[in-house]
Amino acid sequence: MLTRRKFIRAAGLLALAPYLDVRGEREIWVNDIHSQLNRTRVSALLTPRTHDELAQAVRRASRDRLPISVSGCRHSMGGQQFATGSLCIDSRQLTRVLSFDRERGLIEAEAGIQWPKLIDHYLEAQQGVTHQWGIAQKQTGADTFTLGGSLSSNVHGRGLAMKPLISNVESFTLINAEGKTVPCSRSNNPELFRAAIGGYGLLGLISRVTLQLVPRRKLRRVVEVIRSDEATKRFAERIAAGFLYGDFQFSIDEKSPDFLKVGVFSCYQPIADDAPMSATKRLNDDDWLDLMALAYTDRARAFQRYADYYLSTNGQTYWSDTNQLSAYLPNYAQTLREKIGSKNESSLIITEIYVPREMLGDFLVEAAELLRPGRVPVIYGTVRLIEKDDESFLPWARESYACIIFNLLTIHTPAGMEASAQAFRALIDLAIARGGSYYLTYHRFATREQVTKCHPQFARFLALKKNYDPEDRFQSDWYRHYRAMFA
Repeated sequence: MLTRRKFIRAAGLLALAPYLDVRGEREIWVNDIHSQLNRTRVSALLTPRTHDELAQAVRRASRDRLPISVSGCRHSMGGQQFATGSLCIDSRQLTRVLSFDRERGLIEAEAGIQWPKLIDHYLEAQQGVTHQWGIAQKQTGADTFTLGGSLSSNVHGRGLAMKPLISNVESFTLINAEGKTVPCSRSNNPELFRAAIGGYGLLGLISRVTLQLVPRRKLRRVVEVIRSDEATKRFAERIAAGFLYGDFQFSIDEKSPDFLKVGVFSCYQPIADDAPMSATKRLNDDDWLDLMALAYTDRARAFQRYADYYLSTNGQTYWSDTNQLSAYLPNYAQTLREKIGSKNESSLIITEIYVPREMLGDFLVEAAELLRPGRVPVIYGTVRLIEKDDESFLPWARESYACIIFNLLTIHTPAGMEASAQAFRALIDLAIARGGSYYLTYHRFATREQVTKCHPQFARFLALKKNYDPEDRFQSDWYRHYRAMFA
């Protein structure tokens, strides 16, 4: 078997700067940027710059029986992008836009491109054009996600009547375990199309993606503070009135009787193409940092400040695509510890829970009682909607759900991790009791029984992965966890 140094030389790829330990061996450690709880040692870290280099790396790894993991911007917190001892391929040099069909609104780009660059490209190409194209949706909370990573997790945004991202994908190119290029669409290798979107990088490496864009629209933000037991009805009213995007961000103060029961309801209504743009108020990075620091130390004031700000933006206008861009502080955890003077190493872990929409109010009542003791404080929480995904092989949106996102403050000790794990499992049980589910990407705390009830296709997905990748070339620590669980 090749040593790591010889492999890199033979593959002809650029290795990211590794660290040298005292024995002269190269050590390469990677981690996710949000929770910082997936520190993983990999054998090599490669940054291919072209589709051919990507395929060459896979072929070489296959010949030498090396496991491959693939990472983009490293936001996933469940360990999907890393495998201990693997050849880790970093896709972030694959950033070219390959074509833009302005007649049909189709844009093809390499899988390592991040959303802001993709948006900048098509906006520049459409300067002076009256009717323009834009993305339908992207994940919220951060912009530095690669396109390939977004497909691998089948992400969603704040659309009020949208299915997950698979609904916006026209086609993509996959490099399989043999290093061969496989075109995938609804008519060309349709099973791989359905399985690789939401397949967490386990069916092959996505190299190029063609997205179907939608007409760009001007939107007006309409903001209210409402009770959570009204949210389902109010969402339905907004959809009937033609609003396109929206969410409900609930109170995070566990000491208040309004905990999870009152929230800021913001929705976006299409307006005339010639309406003036008036988004004068925006939160910058320092504003968000101050809000997060308050959420750590005084959640009542944090929610009030957040509500006051959003109410002050009622009536502002935005573009439908660029409004989905948002600030993200990749070093937030360390910065906040310094800002509030905390000595405990900590970060936020996210979970996303799904329940039938008519059960949203009831779920939040029980979730409030579950989380009220404050052992794992809720730092941020929001509700969005998703339409049923009837295309992907492993759909997380098995019905048209309300999506409830919890960011829980987690102390990096065994006791702190166990407290968060127990809270997440309890939230999943509340969802199961209502015929709901949860998102697989954020953690590995769920039991086998919970995984099976919420994702009944999971065992079949593992079998399908073995069918397309019998030697387990594409791996992750996330996959190894579930492979052992379902052995």
